Amino acid sequence: MQTYTAYFKSPLGPIEIVASPDSILLLHFVEEMLSGDGELPFCQKECLKQLDEYFKGERRKFFLNLQPAGTKFQKSVWRHLRKIPYGGTTSYGAIADGLGKPKAGRAVGSANGANPIAIIIPCHRVIGSDGGLTGYGGGLWRKRWLIGFEKGEVAPPGDISA
Repeated sequence: MQTYTAYFKSPLGPIEIVASPDSILLLHFVEEMLSGDGELPFCQKECLKQLDEYFKGERRKFFLNLQPAGTKFQKSVWRHLRKIPYGGTTSYGAIADGLGKPKAGRAVGSANGANPIAIIIPCHRVIGSDGGLTGYGGGLWRKRWLIGFEKGEVAPPGDISA
């Protein structure tokens, strides 16, 4: 399968976006922006546009074709994550309950940690049952920022460019 790589300069650091000709496959924070592919498919251009709008505080939902690689259970968790409203949070146990698997909190946590498409599949909105922040692949400081940003506690940054 042909893949394309692009980078987005976010207020939280560079984001790498890998896409197929018609779907987003991977979106994650990286240490540095490398040179991406010159010609990008429409889905990737749209992803860059929607990320820009999100970080400017103009977008609350993403409308992109996603194709994350994972198990059937992981994909069910990731679908559930996309239902968490902008500015809201939930717990691993609540997600397990919502999936009809009340004893699967740890498995939900594992699936959440394996999420290959950060921000768009909002794993940052999952917190501990006690309300505390729990792990985040991009670092807890990014999770704290994203939650605060979505709750209106952090102002959108002034200069964002793809």
